[in-house]
Amino acid sequence: MFALVASIPSPSSSSLHIGPVRLTAYGLMIALGVAAAMWLVGRRAEARHLGSDDDVSAVGMWALAGGLIGARLYHVATAWDRFSSDPGSIPAVWRGGLGIPGGLAGGVLVGLFVAHRRGIDLRVMLDIAAPAIALAQAIGRWGNWWNQELFGGPTTLPWALEIDNAHLPAGYPPGTTFHPTFLYESMWSLALCGVLLLVDRRASLRAGRLFVLYLGGYFLGRFWIEGLRIDPAAEFAGVRWNQWVSIVVLVTVTAFVMVDRRWASSRRSEDAEELCVPAVGSEPSNVT
Repeated sequence: MFALVASIPSPSSSSLHIGPVRLTAYGLMIALGVAAAMWLVGRRAEARHLGSDDDVSAVGMWALAGGLIGARLYHVATAWDRFSSDPGSIPAVWRGGLGIPGGLAGGVLVGLFVAHRRGIDLRVMLDIAAPAIALAQAIGRWGNWWNQELFGGPTTLPWALEIDNAHLPAGYPPGTTFHPTFLYESMWSLALCGVLLLVDRRASLRAGRLFVLYLGGYFLGRFWIEGLRIDPAAEFAGVRWNQWVSIVVLVTVTAFVMVDRRWASSRRSEDAEELCVPAVGSEPSNVT
């Protein structure tokens, strides 16, 4: 039975046909991821009584728009050589090409702006959205499988990915199988979603810290998964640009956690001292 599952087959087409309607599978995966994220955000916002349904929907929809624009601009900027000769293809997101770091930046900034305008606590909104973002990424990554793109180097592992000749990179013979990095990132993001939900339920984190945990968890996984990929990408000092972004985020998250813990410890010490120091003019206690 193990021999029957020797590799992950490539899809026969990147489109789905429902009667006369043709859907790009990549876009469908993104849409399903967004739908799942909106559902989870709604459930979590309702549990915390955070704003009205209209408020949460408005934040989600505007964050989605900002995320799509940011993701596309990030991809175009880091792969400009592919678009410089054909700028008209820049809006064609259905062909693939969304950079998650840009999507996070655009979505978070726009979402926070709308949340602020509607009087929603920004840190709580970030915490509510954190697991939902990871869930959306876990589903959306399957669009790369449909497009047969962004896979890793060759491997003969049982879960290796098959690529048809039309999408086979130059220099690799037909029949070569590759690391399914889309699957690695999907599983990592899904596990991260579960961990965030568990931490949120059992731990007492201050507002905004769950989102910081999401950033650290996602970019930790993204760093090593990015290192497996063989698709052309912008590099600096021999390291892929997305890995540099991951390093910057991880260093920032680590510094924030260290400073935040020191600040919290200092506040607890100050509060303890205030409790121990008797007020001026107060009578001494007779309790021994």
